[in-house]
Amino acid sequence: MSKLLILFIIIPVVEMILLIKVGGLIGIFPTIGLVVLTAFIGVWLLRLQGLSTWIRLQEKLARGEAPGVELLEGIMLIIGGALLLTPGFFTDGVGFICLIPQLRKPVANWLISRHFLYRMAGQQKGESRFTWSTTTMRTTSTDGHQEVEGEFTVVRNNDDKTRQASIPMNKEEHNDE
Repeated sequence: MSKLLILFIIIPVVEMILLIKVGGLIGIFPTIGLVVLTAFIGVWLLRLQGLSTWIRLQEKLARGEAPGVELLEGIMLIIGGALLLTPGFFTDGVGFICLIPQLRKPVANWLISRHFLYRMAGQQKGESRFTWSTTTMRTTSTDGHQEVEGEFTVVRNNDDKTRQASIPMNKEEHNDE
């Protein structure tokens, strides 16, 4: 049996056991109220943390940095929100881990350090689907009328096929009028 199927069997059983135990301790209506309360708190936290993560992601993109941790945290926020909307105390606990920043960030960093995302994508550790190289080009004519400055990126996939942008280099190819 697959691990995912086992989780789909075990987690509902654990949830039912916890709901019955808590219901026996504090009563049925307080238990239902607690489950509904955690759902409302989860939606509130998801909105607050989602906006904060979105702002950090935008700031990193504006600085030209890769927002890897923020993207993983965004995925964790979606999962956490879904788990908090699911009735039960076990899923609420996992959901709160995904939504509370002091708990979410160490988990995200741990997942990144263990190359968990590579394994999910079917890649081996250190393997990349693309290789990048960036080159800066400057050309100035002797009469000082034409100057071409720019950067281009060569992207190679695993088949080592190279794609390059065609850059016009003289006045006949490039009309500035």
